[in-house]
Amino acid sequence: MKLTVKLFAYFRDNRFISELQEYPDGSTVGDIVDSLEIERDDIGITMINSKHCGFDDTPSDDDILAIFPLVGGG
Repeated sequence: MKLTVKLFAYFRDNRFISELQEYPDGSTVGDIVDSLEIERDDIGITMINSKHCGFDDTPSDDDILAIFPLVGGG
């Protein structure tokens, strides 16, 4: 399956901003995050086609997966 992966904030460091990537059919959001070597505990929000999703959700061909880090402050 081909999908666009968009990374935000420091997740872009030494990676990419937005890229069309190919993954095996049935790959979950968690599988994709793991393949990018991003720690799951560092993730604040994941979205498929602008809708909130979890690590167990499975994107479809031509979807857009956005990955945002946790936001801190006070």
